[in-house]
Amino acid sequence: MESIAAVRLLRERLRDELVVTSLGTPSFFVNAAGDRPLNFYLWAAMGMASSVGLGLALARPDHRVVVVDGDGAALMNLGGMVTVGQRAPKNLLWLILENGRFLETGGQTIATSEGVDLVQIAHGAGLLNADAADNADALADLFDRGLREPGPTLVVARVEADSSRELPPLDPVRLKNRLMDALPPLSRH
Repeated sequence: MESIAAVRLLRERLRDELVVTSLGTPSFFVNAAGDRPLNFYLWAAMGMASSVGLGLALARPDHRVVVVDGDGAALMNLGGMVTVGQRAPKNLLWLILENGRFLETGGQTIATSEGVDLVQIAHGAGLLNADAADNADALADLFDRGLREPGPTLVVARVEADSSRELPPLDPVRLKNRLMDALPPLSRH
C-alpha cells in the first residue's frame, strides 16, 4: 500500500482530532493529504511524536489525539511506547507507517525490515489495542475502530518505502500558535 493512500484514509475520517506528526516523511504525507490548523508537525524531534501526542492526550482529554509516526522514529523511542501503555490515555490513536527504512537519511533498512514486530512490542508494553494492516480495507477498519472506541490504540500500516516532499509549515512557533488558536478552551467542570 502506498503511504499517501494510508494517510488519506486517515485524513478522510478526521473531524476535530489533534494530529501530531513525526518529522520528515510522516509530516510530508499528512500535509500532502490535507493541511489543517489542528495538525502539529514536529521538527528536530526524531522519535518524539508519541511523547508529544501522549502529553496532548493527557492535557486535552476532551479531544482525540492522533499521532502519525514512522517505524524508524517509533523504534528510536520505544520508551514512548511503554509510557503510552502505562498511562493508557483513552483518547490516543497512534499510526505508525511501517516501511522498514529510514527514508530521511538515505533509505537504510531498519529492524522492522528484519522481522521486528511493532504490534507485539506494543502488546508487551501494555497497548492491547494494537494491530497491523497491509491493505486499505483492513486499515480503514482499524482507523474506524480506533477513532470510535477508547484507546490507546496503535495501528501499524505496512506501506511501501515511498516518499513525498510536500513540506508543511516549517515555523515551530507558528505551528504551536496555530494549534492553540484552533483548539477551543478546555472546559473546567
